[in-house]
Amino acid sequence: MIKRGSFLKPAGSTAVTVLAMSRSVRTAYSSVQGGGLPSDIPRRLLGGTGVQVSIVGLGGHHLGRAMVEESESIRIVRTALDSGVNFLDNSWDYNDGASEVRVGKALRDGYREKAFLMTKIDGRNEACAARQIDESLRRLQTDRIDLIQFHEVIRMSDPDRIFATGGALEAMLAAKQSGKVRFIGFTGHKSPQIHLHMLATADRHGFSFDTVQMPLNVMDAHFDSFETLVLPVLTKRHIGVLAMKTMGDANFLRSGVVTPADCLHYSMNLPTSVVITGCDSMHILEQALEAARTFRPMSRAERQALLAKTEKIAASGGFELYKTSQTFDSTSTHPEWLG
Repeated sequence: MIKRGSFLKPAGSTAVTVLAMSRSVRTAYSSVQGGGLPSDIPRRLLGGTGVQVSIVGLGGHHLGRAMVEESESIRIVRTALDSGVNFLDNSWDYNDGASEVRVGKALRDGYREKAFLMTKIDGRNEACAARQIDESLRRLQTDRIDLIQFHEVIRMSDPDRIFATGGALEAMLAAKQSGKVRFIGFTGHKSPQIHLHMLATADRHGFSFDTVQMPLNVMDAHFDSFETLVLPVLTKRHIGVLAMKTMGDANFLRSGVVTPADCLHYSMNLPTSVVITGCDSMHILEQALEAARTFRPMSRAERQALLAKTEKIAASGGFELYKTSQTFDSTSTHPEWLG
């Protein structure tokens, strides 16, 4: 068992860590690359689960937005799956459930078998979590969700609530025992220290997460960095790494210093299992597919050149509003979702 203090130890010099990550990406890329066809989407292992997932995953929030027609959402999901993407992100609270409902409809007619289906729940106690799990199953029109994650672990108190007697973990373990859930993870966007606390709390209770989702992007590298503090811990423990906030909900693109391909390729270059990106149109989906098809591991010089573009503007965290404000904290706006 790993002691809590070990999470806070540095993983070595930056140069050594980056080099090790680069080697990891090259190994993963070469071992799961497809047969060379232009439509191939590379796949990587999801931590220690033994499951291979597409290098790019389809974000769920955008699919349920009011400005996106339901028929278009279904078309996006099915086109992604037909193109080789198999990882679908979602959450119980996205757009009041509309995101899950739409994905459920998209997975009819044999599409469920093509998908590695992930969703998230907000409940912190057993009763609330159990209810949300069952609601997600119903909306998604499935009897099994491949991965469910505790959503928005953004407070230092969240881990203790989840792992308490009568806490949400008990509902999750019961769902796994009954076959409703295959794997268990958690997400958060606020602070790497909270992620480390969640991992340490799990360790004290003898529990190991299958996956962890967090911001990993060209801005994060410069400010209160998940890449620096959490990513080495996850790779050492063979926990599946899910990258999110790849473009900061387009905030990064507004900076004028990076392109969508820059953002996606940077996150893919890390030892991530999957890079989740929101797609609210076929054009944006094709952008993500093209980034996956054209990705090649970056050289150290290429990586450093990209980071140099973002270093000055990222230093204060002004482009990472999910860290520095409550703009992305849905459970702060709706504390009742926590139970």
